[in-house]
Amino acid sequence: MSTDPLRSLDDPDHPVLTMSQAAELLGVQAAFLRSLDSAGVLHPHRSAGGHRRYSRHQLELAARVRGLLDDGHLLGSAQVIVQLQDDLAEAATDRDTARAERDTARQELRDRDAG
Repeated sequence: MSTDPLRSLDDPDHPVLTMSQAAELLGVQAAFLRSLDSAGVLHPHRSAGGHRRYSRHQLELAARVRGLLDDGHLLGSAQVIVQLQDDLAEAATDRDTARAERDTARQELRDRDAG
């Protein structure tokens, strides 16, 4: 059974875009992406020839940082804001999971006590 060679294109972490493609999609100069790499904001994959390759996830991160920079934030503060936003989203997911587990456990106790 053969696998679909295009399947990796659906993976948001698969590095498929060159720097020029990524820059064009984001509406930025390649220097902006290089600066994010130098600052440690992005960690693009490197091809065998040493060329940067970007994933959809990395472009989303770069777009978020760019939005904060456009709002007047410095790069360092933009990095912190993005990390805090991600941490908050993860905490909200954990909270929702815990609430669902609690509600399920409560219902199981009610069902057991009623039966």
